[in-house]
Amino acid sequence: MSTGDIIDATDLVAGYVPEVNILNGCNLNVGPGEFVGIIGPNGAGKSTFLKAVLGMVTVRSGTVLLRGEDITGQPAHKLVQKGVGFVPQTKNVFQALTVRENLEMGCFLAPKRFAERYDVVSSLFPRLAERADQRAGSLSGGERQMVAMGRALMLDPTLLLLDEPSAGLSPMLQDEVFLRCKMINETGVAILMVEQNARRCLQVCHRAYVLDQGQNAYSGTGRDLLGDPRVIELYLGTLARS
Repeated sequence: MSTGDIIDATDLVAGYVPEVNILNGCNLNVGPGEFVGIIGPNGAGKSTFLKAVLGMVTVRSGTVLLRGEDITGQPAHKLVQKGVGFVPQTKNVFQALTVRENLEMGCFLAPKRFAERYDVVSSLFPRLAERADQRAGSLSGGERQMVAMGRALMLDPTLLLLDEPSAGLSPMLQDEVFLRCKMINETGVAILMVEQNARRCLQVCHRAYVLDQGQNAYSGTGRDLLGDPRVIELYLGTLARS
């Protein structure tokens, strides 16, 4: 275990229903300021891993440490207070609220910081300031994703968990979302991102883990995995060559 890590997950076994494990002994760590990806085939346990870290799925064995503190099984709202932001894949905005109101919801634990954090988030996502009074439900898919990411940043987290941020978006909007992820990371926020678009994930992250059947299959730098013949053959296919 690396003592300086933000997240250390060790030997995680977890599942949604009794006696059926989705994770079968996964290990992962994220250091300060790192951008770490999780890729793998459908059903590999990628999103389940994030939910296990967040206390949203039962961890049957193993541990999750946040800056050395055991947080295994702690509920998500407790982790938000400890500096963890989370952007789910679906239902990630309050559609009836305006963009500004969505961002206010993200700052509910520190309302006095709203003006300061709004300026920071608006500098990362200028379009949100332009759409401040527009209902989130009327935005495009890419804009809603930006609202969700912006709201998660309102409490100035040290770690941002992203579950399939490019899902359902056009290639152009996917590129924009990945660019924003890199910009967020460059401000010092560590990112742990689950992503189905494996090639793009490996292009932007520092390191990545390949999960398969709930276990670690491969790990390494994004560049190394992108060029690894085994990873190309099993998980990337022609995408790696396009």
